Amino acid sequence: MRQFTAVVNPTAGGAQGAAALIPLAKLLRDAGATLEVEYSRGLDHARTLARQAAERGRVVLGVGGDGMAGCVAGALAGTDAVVGIVPAGRGNDFARALHLPTETTALAELLLHGTPRKIDAIEVESAVHQRLAVLGSVYAGVDAVANRHANASRLLRGAASYYVGGLRAIVTWRTAHYRITVDGTVHERRGYTVVAANSGFYGFNRRIAPNAAVDDGLLDVVVIQAAPRPLFFAVMNELKDGRHIHRPQVEVLRGREIRIEADRPLPYGADGEVEATLPVTARVLPGALTVLA
Repeated sequence: MRQFTAVVNPTAGGAQGAAALIPLAKLLRDAGATLEVEYSRGLDHARTLARQAAERGRVVLGVGGDGMAGCVAGALAGTDAVVGIVPAGRGNDFARALHLPTETTALAELLLHGTPRKIDAIEVESAVHQRLAVLGSVYAGVDAVANRHANASRLLRGAASYYVGGLRAIVTWRTAHYRITVDGTVHERRGYTVVAANSGFYGFNRRIAPNAAVDDGLLDVVVIQAAPRPLFFAVMNELKDGRHIHRPQVEVLRGREIRIEADRPLPYGADGEVEATLPVTARVLPGALTVLA
């Protein structure tokens, strides 16, 4: 029977973050598994807790949203550790990309008896982050600004926080000039954002890269180019089902190493939490993570 250590973000999704573990913990323990619970004081602390648990041979569960999932799993990328994700945040986009069950009994069954699967991760390198591993995507532009607003929201949760944050970001956005280097080939573009995606989802169920796969050894690079604001709003609406990639203003590239630069110090983000300023390099780490999914 598996031995689990749950690393919990007690603030993810408000009080529901920690509360989501209670019924799951009962099912795991009733089945005969052992479960330790560790509460993190922040992302760096969560990485430390994850590594310590993995060194003792335990299955490490990241309990929270995309930031916690990316933090815990990213800390163990490139090791033999087995990771499980308990989606309990606002977005839960990487859990969605892995088709994880949302019902507690089904999730417990997967964690207890599921076969571990190898998936890719992303290595992020910049002046701030030296070879930090994340899971879902690295995005640079208006969406990074929008995510910052959403994370800062105290009154709104879930889709509402992302929607209002996006409106605030778009109203003040000024077209950026990007230099995107994909496996050594340079692409100069003007636009709203550049997203290097391992997962197809980001920003609370938005299908930014509908053809991305978490186990193909490649990143899908989605570039939303300059367009009038009304057209940009239409593109944002089409993110719900991925239709935006058929518009001429949206370009999709693919590669293993992507460097994103801009004509001004634009923010970039990763997995809804990591924040810094361009330039940034994102590299795929093929099969670097073993996950129950």
